[in-house]
Amino acid sequence: MRSGRSENPELWAFLESLHRGEILSGTVTAIERFGVFVALDNGPDHPVLPGVGFITIPELSWPRIESAFDVVRVGQRVSAEFLQFDTWNLEARLSLRATQPDPFSSFADRTAVGQTLRGQVTKLIPFGVLVQVADGIEGLVHLRELAPTPVENPSDAVRAGDEVTVVVTAIDRERRRLLLSRRQGSPQLPLVAGKAPPPAQ
Repeated sequence: MRSGRSENPELWAFLESLHRGEILSGTVTAIERFGVFVALDNGPDHPVLPGVGFITIPELSWPRIESAFDVVRVGQRVSAEFLQFDTWNLEARLSLRATQPDPFSSFADRTAVGQTLRGQVTKLIPFGVLVQVADGIEGLVHLRELAPTPVENPSDAVRAGDEVTVVVTAIDRERRRLLLSRRQGSPQLPLVAGKAPPPAQ
């Protein structure tokens, strides 16, 4: 859009007055495949867009979602954290997930590398599979870690919906990434989801 300060002085002044981390409230006005527009309670109308506030799909929820409709509806009231002033579109970039506890952080607190977990295969991708090991927590099992013997495609080893035993090989808090190995998983170990097996005697 690229509309300068002189064309929309009231809107520009409002957006410049916002501070990162500030919580803003408003009403969802439109849901698109790329994000959600929000009409902010104390903000002016936008000259072109359905709302001054905008939430991208990744900022709607900590867990991976397929669609914005999984989280919000048009007309719904929301409170979100202000991230930045988008000077190109003259909008306030917001984060809904920033107002909610990060499930990955609490998962990382109670989980250790080498721990054995049970999980469900949620998605097959060219280089491996995603496995849900806790509510809202998915980890990647790389193709080379999928089976005792090498496989060319994930579908050669598992299908979506399969229950599998995996071992935690890496936890990256900063990137919120969890790496798992099915190859290292041993069915002989007693398994309780979210708990470590007893140490070997």
